[in-house]
Amino acid sequence: MKQQATGADAFAPFQQALSQGWTQALESFRQSTAQAGSAFDIGGTPLWQLPKLPELPQMPRFSIDPEKLQSIQQQYLAEATELWRQGFDARPEGDRRFAGDAWNKNPLSAFSAAVYLLNGRTMLSMAEAIDADQKTKARLRFAVEQWMAASAPSNSLAFNAEAQKKAIDTQGESIAKGIQNLLNDVKQGHLSMTDESAFEVGRNVATTEGAVVFENEFFQLLEYKPLTPKVYERPFLLVPPCINKFYILDLQPENSLIRYANEQGHRVFVVSWRNPDESMGKATWDDYIENAAIKAIHTVQEISASKQINALGFCVGGTILSTALAVLAARGEKPAASVTLLTTFLDFSDTGILDIFVDEQLVQYREMQLGNGGLLPGGDLASTFSFLRPNDLVWNYVVGNYLKGETPPPFDLLYWNSDATNLPGPFYAWYLRNTYHENKLAKPNALTVCGEKIDLGRIDIPAYIYGSREDHIVPIGGAYASTQLLPGKKRFVMGASGHIAGVINPPAKKKRSHWIREDGKFPKTQAEWLAGAQEHPGSWWTDWAQWLKGHAGKQIPAPKAYGNGKAYKAIEPAPGRYVKAKA
Repeated sequence: MKQQATGADAFAPFQQALSQGWTQALESFRQSTAQAGSAFDIGGTPLWQLPKLPELPQMPRFSIDPEKLQSIQQQYLAEATELWRQGFDARPEGDRRFAGDAWNKNPLSAFSAAVYLLNGRTMLSMAEAIDADQKTKARLRFAVEQWMAASAPSNSLAFNAEAQKKAIDTQGESIAKGIQNLLNDVKQGHLSMTDESAFEVGRNVATTEGAVVFENEFFQLLEYKPLTPKVYERPFLLVPPCINKFYILDLQPENSLIRYANEQGHRVFVVSWRNPDESMGKATWDDYIENAAIKAIHTVQEISASKQINALGFCVGGTILSTALAVLAARGEKPAASVTLLTTFLDFSDTGILDIFVDEQLVQYREMQLGNGGLLPGGDLASTFSFLRPNDLVWNYVVGNYLKGETPPPFDLLYWNSDATNLPGPFYAWYLRNTYHENKLAKPNALTVCGEKIDLGRIDIPAYIYGSREDHIVPIGGAYASTQLLPGKKRFVMGASGHIAGVINPPAKKKRSHWIREDGKFPKTQAEWLAGAQEHPGSWWTDWAQWLKGHAGKQIPAPKAYGNGKAYKAIEPAPGRYVKAKA
């Protein structure tokens, strides 16, 4: 009996640990789901903080079926028992955050990471097991993922084996450097993703030669110097997203879509949006359509003396451009010979992960907060997009910058990504309700913009529609949905990679692939379209360039001066003042 009691006593701590582990997993799940409903505060922005978790609407009450919960508990206990059996020989498998040799050589850190991964899997299983609709489940998954990303042992110097080893190897220099990096980020007001001192707009990004030929309170119109003796008679206008700065299309000469279009013989114009300040706090969606997109179209027509232009819209810029073309069509105008839409929503039925943020409660709150005036700070949107990939775009830099004392390497794309822009409140509130929430743009005559009923079916021109396969901002299905709305002759192309890397993919790099379906059929879903598509290696740019030439008209001598020598003259060199204004 004494021997049996001793065995039971020896097993008691393990039973207690399992019970505590399960209780902690349940408590972590409760806390993370509670945060999903209430703790995503959008109050005043302090001087500096980590990127702010985006707000989620209030979570409805939900329950988990007892049998499902029991099954999850049994699975947890089985895996925890195996971890206990392995002890400090346990290794965190399948997560690159813990893949370094330092983790394997530090038993305490490795065991803590393995336990963390088990708790994470368990919490996600509970999120899947709740009795709720798919949108509520998606919100819970997102909340759990944010909680797990923030609570990873790799984020703590006490458990991060790699950071500890570096501190020892550098005799504490890495810790001192990490503190210095933290103070620098406090000073600049945001988390560094790259060495921002390595870049300057107009010096080594956004350097394609050109001039500002028109400006108003909403945008500057840039015209670029031709790079060929002759240009096509129809000029080419690019409308980038107003939630970012235009130079994503002109980062470096070797990856500039603007320069590439120039080299193909087009007379290129670009909208450079003003970074809104308080004076623009009452600007509306109608203002952006009438006084920016439509004004840019008409100005390019006047400068070039061309009845028609070719136009391209990227992301929200594509939504704005398409709305403008629908307004003009309602007025009896057909200014574009073709339109190119890159990762653009026209039909907001499939918005992917962004759908979890939008419901009537949130929209009403934003309308109350911003609908009558004010600014949505650029940092708020930047934080939302960063937390769609929290490990890659937030905690990776916390660990590298502060725990390891590393300076992020220079990277032009991440410099651009950190260069945030504000949005006028009424513009944002209108956009949130009428597109993401109610999807009215896709419904003929459901919206009135600039005094006209909007029907995208009136945009009866050739359209080149591009979507990125791994896009988390405009999912490939959402990009493809435009094929079902636009009545003209269409070409849809899917590229590999995501929202930015898929678009900014110059041919010289010979990277990634793209997919084209040559039979001209556009079935209802992107999956059906893909079944008949063929993969092609390398960039989609060459296919697009060939398509665009077919709509550009004959070639004429390239202009020798910017503007037209009369009403429109060079105001200042590109990239202009507007793009340099900080949020």
